[in-house]
Amino acid sequence: MLIATEEMQEAATTTSSIAASSLPSSSDRSSSSALNIEVKEGMESDEEIGRVPEMGGGGGAVQASGGGSRRRERSPADKENKRLKRLVRNRVSAQQARERKKAYLGDLEVRVKELESKNAELQERLSTFQNENQMLRKILKNTTAASESIHDGGERTS
Repeated sequence: MLIATEEMQEAATTTSSIAASSLPSSSDRSSSSALNIEVKEGMESDEEIGRVPEMGGGGGAVQASGGGSRRRERSPADKENKRLKRLVRNRVSAQQARERKKAYLGDLEVRVKELESKNAELQERLSTFQNENQMLRKILKNTTAASESIHDGGERTS
């Protein structure tokens, strides 16, 4: 019912060419509620822009008010308004994508620094453990050699 009312309001208003500067900003579009929608001259509401026409049986929102199955023809001003809205939405979407990418790359850079730091720490620990292992092997070798010489010397005297 709300859609039919909006279409009647739109049909009753005169269409005029609207410059891109007079299009609603993304904050204006997001702040309009379903119950309180401002319909500017010749402009479609957010609901109409987002609505997908039904295929087949009852596409009343797309059909002419005469009840025929013919699609409503758009005036050149309506087409231009729709094109300008699409351009604005695309610009906003592209800007949001750039901001998401920038944030993602920032997070990756932070992660790279953390992993490089951890890698350096682990390499230092590895070097320490290798040195300790080498030193313990020398001690073991010297202890074993000393033990064998004592043991071998004791057998010879018996």
